[in-house]
Amino acid sequence: MEFSRKKNFYVVLFLTAVLVTGFSFISVPVENTEISLASVANSQRITTQNVAQEAVTPVVPVEIPPEKLSNPPEIIKAVYVTGWSAGSKSYLNYLTNLFKTTEINAVVIDIKDYSGIVSYPSMIPNINALVKFFHNQNIYVIGRIVVFEDPAFSKIRPDLAIFDKTLLKSPGQVKTAKELWLDNHKLSWLDPASEEVWDYNISIAKNVLSRGFDEINFDYIRFPSDGKTRNMGFPVWNQKTARRTVLKNFFRYLRQELPDAKLSADLFGQTTVNSDDLGIGQVLEDSLEYFDFVSPMVYPSHYATNFMGFKNPAEYPYEVIKHSLATALTRLEKYTPGVSADTPGVYKLAKLRPWLQDFNMGAIYTAEMVKLEIKASQDALKNEYNGYMLWNPSNIYTKEAIKKIID
Repeated sequence: MEFSRKKNFYVVLFLTAVLVTGFSFISVPVENTEISLASVANSQRITTQNVAQEAVTPVVPVEIPPEKLSNPPEIIKAVYVTGWSAGSKSYLNYLTNLFKTTEINAVVIDIKDYSGIVSYPSMIPNINALVKFFHNQNIYVIGRIVVFEDPAFSKIRPDLAIFDKTLLKSPGQVKTAKELWLDNHKLSWLDPASEEVWDYNISIAKNVLSRGFDEINFDYIRFPSDGKTRNMGFPVWNQKTARRTVLKNFFRYLRQELPDAKLSADLFGQTTVNSDDLGIGQVLEDSLEYFDFVSPMVYPSHYATNFMGFKNPAEYPYEVIKHSLATALTRLEKYTPGVSADTPGVYKLAKLRPWLQDFNMGAIYTAEMVKLEIKASQDALKNEYNGYMLWNPSNIYTKEAIKKIID
């Protein structure tokens, strides 16, 4: 489905630029062309043939995209960065200082966030320069793609989006964005079973990888979890195939289409301890054969009251995270690819690399609490410890928790 993949990507890339910058970007500045319209009009010496020949001559040399980091760190210690932050010079200065004074050696940058808007060129004017900026500081660069929660593409292709059965005016596929199903945050979702949706996100991933990104991180790879889910209608999913099967098919497809890329998958923290699919299709074992890293979001604030007997799990970061990751590691070690693999061969299973909480929810997260999260990850995973990724929606991180240790 290569054609639709390219078409869909450029449609939304165009949309993102229009939404943020308006239509001014469509006009090519005169100074960026070798022959301006004014010079052609005022010159009697330039023939139509010459103009045509000059017009197709590139003026600006084709920029060579950056290469991937030649010597990536074995243990990734990353911070999350929105597209808006990544496009801010002052914030990049903040990051430079963070790299110098802390153990942070990687960034996770929004390429497509919850809005569905692709961050470049709308929020990040020069994505190639940004990658070079990080690589020049020996920083590993991860591109984050929110997959199925996508209001922007849902509005362009409502026929591929989850619709509200109570709003559908006639039988069949949804025809307008007004009929889309919305979650509690008033955001619309794409059908997780749609291969066109898969191809669209893969087209973005391929473009990002061609620009020197070291890894692609897929988030919201699930069915919706909140809102009036009983009203959801699906244009593609037959609702007979299990949700976990739909997602596993997607995971397999990702690896087939991106065979050599470093890929990571974000899963709910509860997937580490639950054996069911949580009602959203996520089962830890289903991801192990298709990603390099699986990243459970083990934020203590997101665990239910009385988890492990704690009235407020957020107040016990060490205990919650150590138990969760230790359980996940045990499941990983027991998993036998030969039993459930889709094709025969030697398998390299995903490694665990969690998302950790550096934001206040359920408790005030001090430097000591963030340190306890990191220690819990190390203690639980031991020789299988592969680092962590810190999440703070404000993109400002607790330096005292991650400061560089000087021998």
